[in-house]
Formats: sequence, structure tokens, C-alpha cells
Amino acid sequence: MRITPIHPFNYYHIYNRSIDQGLIYFSKENYRFFLDRLAKYFNIETAWIIAYCLMPSHFHLLVYPLTDDFGNRVMQPFSVSYTKAINKRKERSGPLFEGPYQARLVDKDRYLLHLSRYIHLNPVSADLVDRAEDWEFSSYRNYIGLRREEMVNSDTILQQFHDTADYADFVFS
Repeated sequence: MRITPIHPFNYYHIYNRSIDQGLIYFSKENYRFFLDRLAKYFNIETAWIIAYCLMPSHFHLLVYPLTDDFGNRVMQPFSVSYTKAINKRKERSGPLFEGPYQARLVDKDRYLLHLSRYIHLNPVSADLVDRAEDWEFSSYRNYIGLRREEMVNSDTILQQFHDTADYADFVFS
């Protein structure tokens, strides 16, 4: 599987799935650890996280890289760090993800908006929750003012709306 080159100062949808459609998070603690790893590797020097959603068997990130070596400096050590921790905790070995992360360039503002909606609706579409704000492991709560995570830069999307209620209406329209 070929890794898409990631260039700084562009938006990307980055995602990955578990091997054999199994779990990549086995407890709430694992989800939180993944988010801690995100906050460590995606920082003011490396990349902005515009939106995210962690699902039981995969994750979605909408990111804006700030460094030329994003893959080697951020994604590779981030993925290895999480996999090693899970393998140690679950007394397992081998890969956790089905392959290298996938990345798609987000080259249009409409696609950027659509992607934020898609990412935030993922747990609703999968029937994990009835409302996006009920899924704890997504950036949606940041977007509607229920939480403030330093690692999430929601301004890129929210500046296109009058207020957070308008964004919520957009997501569910």
C-alpha cells in the first residue's frame, strides 16, 4: 500500500483501520490514551487537528500539517507509540492497524466542510449513539461549545458559520 505524500499547509483526511476489522480501543482508557498521544504528537510545531473521531475499529483525523516531515515526525511515531502501548497492555504482539495510514488531500472548501460533517456523524451513522454530542471520542463537542480541547483547532470550520448552533444545523441538515 502506497503512502500519500503529505505536504505542509494543506488539509488532509487521515484515517486507518484495525487489522481484520477488530478493535483498536479495548476500553475508555485506550481511547483516552490515543487522545493523549494525539495531543503529544500533533502540536503547535507539527500539525493542527481540525476534527477527529475515534471509532471502535478505526479513526478519522482532519489535519493541517505544519512540517515537511509530517509522516516521519508525527504519523509514524504516533502510530508506533499507540500500537506498542496496546500490545504491552493486552499482552499481544504484531500490528494493530491494517497497514500504513491513508491520507487524502482536501483541496476544496466544500470538501473540508463535508469532511467535518462526515467525521462528526460517524458514530451516529454506525448506530453507536443517537446524537453526535453523545460520542465522547470525537471533536464534535468542541464545535458546539460543550468542551474545549487545546489540540483541536475548530476555528477553521466554525469561522464559516454565524455560531455553533449554525454548525450543528449544518451537520444534521
